[in-house]
Amino acid sequence: MSFIRSIATFGGFTMISRITGFLRDMLIANFLGAGNVSDAFLVSFKLPNLFRSLFAEGAFTSAFVPLFSSKLVASGRDESVRFAAKAISLLTFILIIFIILFEIFMPAVVTILAPGFTKNVEKMNLTIELCRITFPFLLFISIVSFQAGILNSFDRFAAPAATPIILNLGIILSGLISVLCLDMPVYGLSWGITLSGIAEVFWLKYFLNKDDVRIVPDLHVIKLMKDKEIKTLFKRIAPGVVGAGIYQINMVVDMVLVSLVSSGAVSWLYYANRLQQLPLGVIGAAISVALLPLLSKKLKAGDKKDAKDTQDKAVIYGLMMSLPAAVIFICLADSLVELLFEHGKFIASDTVKTANALKAYAIGLPCYVMVKALMPNFFARGDTVTPVKYSAVVFVANFTMNLLLMKPFGHVGIAMATTVAAFVSLYQYIHGLKKRDYWQISKELKQTILKIALCSAITGLMLIIVELCLNTVFPPKHLGYLFLKLSVIGIIGLATFLISAKMCHVLDITAVIKSLLARRKRA
Repeated sequence: MSFIRSIATFGGFTMISRITGFLRDMLIANFLGAGNVSDAFLVSFKLPNLFRSLFAEGAFTSAFVPLFSSKLVASGRDESVRFAAKAISLLTFILIIFIILFEIFMPAVVTILAPGFTKNVEKMNLTIELCRITFPFLLFISIVSFQAGILNSFDRFAAPAATPIILNLGIILSGLISVLCLDMPVYGLSWGITLSGIAEVFWLKYFLNKDDVRIVPDLHVIKLMKDKEIKTLFKRIAPGVVGAGIYQINMVVDMVLVSLVSSGAVSWLYYANRLQQLPLGVIGAAISVALLPLLSKKLKAGDKKDAKDTQDKAVIYGLMMSLPAAVIFICLADSLVELLFEHGKFIASDTVKTANALKAYAIGLPCYVMVKALMPNFFARGDTVTPVKYSAVVFVANFTMNLLLMKPFGHVGIAMATTVAAFVSLYQYIHGLKKRDYWQISKELKQTILKIALCSAITGLMLIIVELCLNTVFPPKHLGYLFLKLSVIGIIGLATFLISAKMCHVLDITAVIKSLLARRKRA
């Protein structure tokens, strides 16, 4: 059960962040609705995050952390901290130049990212203003990622895990204050993003100081660029930059195309995607993070059978959680969106359009979770190039399907294109692993997958029947009754899936309960 515990531990921290993120999104939907102002704000929110995986959690830190950890073991604490100071100093210098250029040329940047906004001068100007406020967040979140990497190397995980919660709470607080003090709360929300980034830096600085880690900036930029350790760092960064770059280009293309659809389309897709990201972030990311070290150890020990069994478990666990989640989104999309977002300026028509996009996203959800479960199989073998190639193919598929589906289906067509790309991505990983004799779907695993699909289908049918029955009891537009109705449906749906899984011999509920009870006794 150690693999399950690893997933649960990481997923638990992510879940808290997602819950506060939902509270944040509910507040944004309530105050801004889904129109010109909301579209402008969400583009400004997305802009620094487009580069986040390059400078923050992605390419830079994935190369930095192993080097820092190795230096910590080989040369000691002082030398490793000096290396970290050099890396952070150079990154900060690069980012300051990068941000200044973007601030100067922001009108051109917004025109490229959201060409559909140019038809509305007020919307365009508002987007430019908001982007100039939020873009410095990129600098702060990048520094935070380096700080988190250092703390993790010292086995300090709690403080870094809490940093996304600070951002969410910061935006919520700034939103509430701005509603009371400003005519346009959107400015307060935008400042909340950047100020939260600063707060995150000081939050982690406090914990670094507690561990007596002092990061002294190195201002000799030219000297840093010639430093051997820094050169090694940038060489290792290169493959990650390419892979992350393809992913970011995909995001940019989606943003460009959705801006051409209609007013509100950016917002509808954003809220639908946020709902989809809950199981994808909690389940997919947790499995991916937990699986990589386990596979690496087993492969290094030459235990291929154990590695194969571990990979099978990752797929089963991922599908057992993502398939029912996809069914829930498809069956209850309208009620979920209505409960979470239909308040204030977010009206009933926005609910319908957001729910339709969520249904389209949900179909591809299990595929993305499966990809998250299969990707570490390449990384555990030191193969970082193949996933980059697969990302390029997915980009082409997503772009092509966007062009084909956007005109007839609008914003839902863009969500459908993302789902098609998810199936393409999954096919590549299954085919690629089998071709290299790394892993393949066994007959037993196929049977288990079919059983999980059957249990999910039974659950979906039960959800539809129960909702139809309860709609005659609960007033559909009363939020209290809507919450109660969804709670009842959720409990019945969960019970249906667990019973079905038990009957199909997919899940041994008794063993899970015994394991959890044994863990509590040990604690």
